[in-house]
Amino acid sequence: MEKIKWGMIGLGDIAHQFAQSFQSDKAELVAVGSRTLQKAYDFSETYTIPKAYGSYEELAYDPEIDIVYLATPNSHHKDNMMMLLKARKHILCEKAITMNKKELDDVLAFAEKQDCIVAEAMTIYHMPLFAEIKQRIRANEFGKLKMVHALFGSLKPDEPDNRFFNPELGGGALLDIGVYALSFTRYFLSSQPTDKQTLVSLHESGVDERSSFQFLNQDDELSTVSISFRSKMPKQGVIVCEDAFITIMNYPRADSAVVTYPDGTTDIIRSGEHDKALSYEINNLSETLLTGTDLTHIGLTRDVNALMDWAAHEWNMNWLFK
Repeated sequence: MEKIKWGMIGLGDIAHQFAQSFQSDKAELVAVGSRTLQKAYDFSETYTIPKAYGSYEELAYDPEIDIVYLATPNSHHKDNMMMLLKARKHILCEKAITMNKKELDDVLAFAEKQDCIVAEAMTIYHMPLFAEIKQRIRANEFGKLKMVHALFGSLKPDEPDNRFFNPELGGGALLDIGVYALSFTRYFLSSQPTDKQTLVSLHESGVDERSSFQFLNQDDELSTVSISFRSKMPKQGVIVCEDAFITIMNYPRADSAVVTYPDGTTDIIRSGEHDKALSYEINNLSETLLTGTDLTHIGLTRDVNALMDWAAHEWNMNWLFK
């Protein structure tokens, strides 16, 4: 079987997980790139990857590579993607895909010109559990969809050199964990919210520390989101339908959900495997390139990006648009 050849640039923590996730007969990781050759070489030796490059540009122009997984800081995503697209490489970019809507619009316009696909590495869009739940909701198994709720809270150390609180590196809860919560809600909503409200508490550095959202769309579906960088909260999503509600814990990589009915009885939905979250991304993007079946979910990425853009404007976080 033909295999899609992958490269990778940005070799931080998530890259180690990604390198261990090539379990598909459709994909092969053939090269890694870093700003220093030694780091790339050490990484390639650890995971038995054939090629190591000491610059991103060298990897971009390797003719063997079909698609590149990009895991650099948020603030570098646009420039890195434009460079890769110039070399006609398809891209799977870590979340959040860009700092703002204009950046994403520019990237996608250039991608279309270069006949390349671009996708965000949002696990929610690729977990089998979510596809099954969405299909069952669309089949009216639980009655009409009424509300979607999402929580996500982390306790990040408030230190001067912490990238999570650094505007220049695309810090803040919205771009780091808010993108998960908003992607969860948008994935299940029938349409993009039209009525929107938000509140925020800003960190002294200017990034968002805590925030909440309320949304309503044209299908009369409500959703709420709460996120925090300075208080631990469950990664919990709740989908409320007329005849049941569905609770999903640790939703970014969930493989099970609990359905609760009005009489208090419950069912469990199981699908996929938590540990294969990144493998599902690799498989779906490889399948897209091999067959032309669009599994990128870029339309949902655009919608979530637009919601984050709106929120940042509401909060006067003007540094996001420089």
